[in-house]
Amino acid sequence: MAEVLCAPAQHKQPSRKGKRAWRKNIDISEVNEGLEEVRDQLIQGGVVSEKAAADLFIADTEGDEVIQKSYFKTNKPLKSDEILAQRSSVPALDTRKRKSILTDGIIELRQKKLKGDYVKPKELERLRNIAYGGEKIQKDVINTTEQPSYDPWAPEGPLRDPQFSFLDKHKPKPVREPKTLRHAPLSLAANGKSFPAVQKPDAGRSYNPDFHDWFSLLEREGTKEVSAEEKRLNDAAIEAERMARAQAIAAEPDLESAAEDSTWESEWEGIQSGPEDEEWMRQKRPERKTPAQRNKAIRRKEEERRLKHERKRKEKERQMERMKELIREARERDAKSKEVIKFEESVSSDGDEGEVELHKRRRFGNAKIPEASLEVVLADELQDSLRLLKPEGNLLRDRYRNLVLNGKLEARRAAQHKKPMRTATEKWSYKDWKIPK
Repeated sequence: MAEVLCAPAQHKQPSRKGKRAWRKNIDISEVNEGLEEVRDQLIQGGVVSEKAAADLFIADTEGDEVIQKSYFKTNKPLKSDEILAQRSSVPALDTRKRKSILTDGIIELRQKKLKGDYVKPKELERLRNIAYGGEKIQKDVINTTEQPSYDPWAPEGPLRDPQFSFLDKHKPKPVREPKTLRHAPLSLAANGKSFPAVQKPDAGRSYNPDFHDWFSLLEREGTKEVSAEEKRLNDAAIEAERMARAQAIAAEPDLESAAEDSTWESEWEGIQSGPEDEEWMRQKRPERKTPAQRNKAIRRKEEERRLKHERKRKEKERQMERMKELIREARERDAKSKEVIKFEESVSSDGDEGEVELHKRRRFGNAKIPEASLEVVLADELQDSLRLLKPEGNLLRDRYRNLVLNGKLEARRAAQHKKPMRTATEKWSYKDWKIPK
């Protein structure tokens, strides 16, 4: 390898405090020698440390003949070892005895002799016949090769009287889940949109709201309460009027029943007070229709049927025209910009549950939907600090109402627990007679 040129040795290093002194007074001769050695290995075929063991070493399985001959000169092998080392291509003769059976020249393969307590099938059959009395009682021997038809360890079912065997035909059907259980819940809103789990609160419901927001909320809720109270008073007045009318009718004497009683009494006495004018006797009895009258009635019915069919056809055409107009209007509404539609959807989704119109017929359960709680604070109840604010409302009730409106729960009435009636009795001890023995 060529000599490696290196920096001159610096034997005297007075100071190495600066970076210039570090770069100047350093010996990198070992690093340069290592790099040159790696370059030489790359030229010769690759770095030795990165090669696999199979590329560096060779396993000699044949051996060197020269070394073998030189070894045999000094160490001569035994004759017995030479004989045993020889291998013939012809297999050795089989010296075991065979049965003297003439065959067609093809020797069958000998079966491998099984060790242990193995018994042949024929020998097993012979021993079984001896144990169970031979062929006389062969029919009583249980066949263990087939699947048994009776399991003595199986759990016993309930015993059924044969006279009630017809009951097995009418077994109760298994309970299955309804198909609607896999359907998505239907919202009770009239527009079909679901209510969010957490409603966006109104600005007037804050603990320290703006005056305009608070006053608008107070006015709106007050108008609702006033209309509800007026409706309640109107319903109460109607109910009171109906009850008063019913009481007045009940207080009036029953003239018809009195007239009937007097009529029956007069008939019982033999005086029949019939109607003075016998109009029903002077009425003309219905006669049988002539063929012309029947044909006329048939023609009239046919004409009525034709006119009814014509009206239905015109009504259907009118409905089709109306449907085309609705489709045209819907397409015009859909032609609005997407941003406006998204804004309207966001505003409607953030609305209050009490302000959204509910569907009248789509109701889950017979009970009424619980009313939303009134979340309005009066002027004297406003607090300007969170520390003075008192927690109000019920989170569980609000969550329950939200689930009912989304169609996930059925509206239920509150359970009314009645106290059991208790009767007080007084015991009279002197009434307990005891007969002396």
